[in-house]
Amino acid sequence: MSNRFRALFPIQQKRPPAQAPPGGGTGSLFSRSGFRAFSKQSPKSEKTERDLVQGLLNLAGIRLDGERPHDIRVHHPEFCKRVLAGGSLALGESYMDGWWDCKALDGFFERILRARLDKKARRSKAVLWAGLKARLTDIKGKAKAFEIGKRHYDVGNDLFERMLDKRMNYSCAYWKGADSLDAAQEAKLEMTCRKLLLAPGMRVLDIGCGWGGFAAYAAEKYGVHVTGITVSRRQVEWARARWKGLPVTFLLKDYREIRGAFDRVVSIGMFEHVGCARYRVFMQRVHRHLKPDGLFLLHTIGGNTSVHSTDPWIAKYIFPHSMLPSALQITRAAEGLFFLEDWHSFGTHYDRTLMAWHRNFVKTWPQIRQTYGQRFFRMWRYYLLSCAGAFRAGRNRLWQIVFSKNGLVPREIPREIGGKR
Repeated sequence: MSNRFRALFPIQQKRPPAQAPPGGGTGSLFSRSGFRAFSKQSPKSEKTERDLVQGLLNLAGIRLDGERPHDIRVHHPEFCKRVLAGGSLALGESYMDGWWDCKALDGFFERILRARLDKKARRSKAVLWAGLKARLTDIKGKAKAFEIGKRHYDVGNDLFERMLDKRMNYSCAYWKGADSLDAAQEAKLEMTCRKLLLAPGMRVLDIGCGWGGFAAYAAEKYGVHVTGITVSRRQVEWARARWKGLPVTFLLKDYREIRGAFDRVVSIGMFEHVGCARYRVFMQRVHRHLKPDGLFLLHTIGGNTSVHSTDPWIAKYIFPHSMLPSALQITRAAEGLFFLEDWHSFGTHYDRTLMAWHRNFVKTWPQIRQTYGQRFFRMWRYYLLSCAGAFRAGRNRLWQIVFSKNGLVPREIPREIGGKR
């Protein structure tokens, strides 16, 4: 999955500045006037932090210390205060620290996202006040939240070899008619190749090629030559060794360093890392290197609304600088450059893909436990299951979009993988 996410865990408050701005600007809660104005909104009868958190969770059918799989079991007395003060980032970090557990994290996130608790929290004066008070009075806890100033893990190929399918596809599989992860990922690759209307001898550019799963499949099954680019040195080294002998080339390059012209361009699970300020630049680069009669397939996670940032926990621990594009942002970036030929949405398949990855991860964890440690284990489970819940709740989408450069497509873009090519 290569980057990918907008606010998957949106129960959050914006972090206040460490200091009030010089002059005590009126927009700051930490200026005297700002604090007095906010304090007047505080509830006359304050509830405890636990009462406030439970009140929100009630809207999603979740209980603190409940017995159902999607209920939270709290292990630390400061959990509620920490979450009220730190929002999404604190929720994830407190789980990593073992402050709470949940038997079905995917079900927990599905419920809170379906209930739109982020919007309800922002409308609650009591919750806002409790969060502010926790920030002001719990200086030690706040400092601890900043203890990890950088990513503390280095994800290796050994992890992904155990978690992914045999071709190392780190993107949504296509499960229609498939009964295993390997079969579902191969179905996705076949469907992608058919949508691109590949023919022997074509030159294909794969932007964000990962470990080369698509490149190898297209070269082997369709007789095309694929140039794959990625910004990961480990992926390049693995792909070159694994797919040696096929007409594939793997380069350590950014998409802005592309050279040459191609009959087809594909990008699977990479656009989520481009950033909204560069969506248009990305499309211009693809347009520049696509031949006049070429096709471009964009496979990306998407969001229901346009955003300009991502969830702070995801940004810190999983995908820095990532965000999910909206349909509007994609079409606006492509307007005047491409003709839209097909838009295929199958986000429910990502839920199943993530759950398959989670099963593989948990099953093979004993083999890599000594390398990564228990905190990583909790972090990675939180990542996979929270994302599964987000897709199940309909907050995240998965799209395959086919563009043409000249609007003249020789035949209809297929979506099914059965029958003749």
